Amino acid sequence: MALNLVKLCVGVDSVEQLQGWLDRHDGQPTVHTTRMTPKRKDEILAGGSLYWVIKRVIQVRQPVLDLEEFTDPEGVKRCNIWLENKLVRTAPSPRRAFQGWRYLQSEDAPRDVKVQSAKTGNGKEPPPELGAKLAELGLL
Repeated sequence: MALNLVKLCVGVDSVEQLQGWLDRHDGQPTVHTTRMTPKRKDEILAGGSLYWVIKRVIQVRQPVLDLEEFTDPEGVKRCNIWLENKLVRTAPSPRRAFQGWRYLQSEDAPRDVKVQSAKTGNGKEPPPELGAKLAELGLL
């Protein structure tokens, strides 16, 4: 099973805002730079994703393409996390604030959800705050 990462999406208030940022990259892979390099690279590259925490709730994930360690001009080691330029919505999963990133086992990761158009009559996933509360109560 693949290993995943989870990270706070700082400065982003919604999945739509994150999507807008990705849209400006014309479908090209995106990169997120972090201070620490995951030591379990092979497990992550075996199909892992970066799960984004937006407003204290995991709401979306991006598949990881590569992890690239480098040294910046000041001599500090860093890691570029290369990500597919696509977001996959997940079931809301509340998370407390933390620094950096954390490993997330596949069996503990929120399931993917299909967001359907209101035009189909099937509705959409609940808003993140409601979804988080429902998940907390075991109702989602």
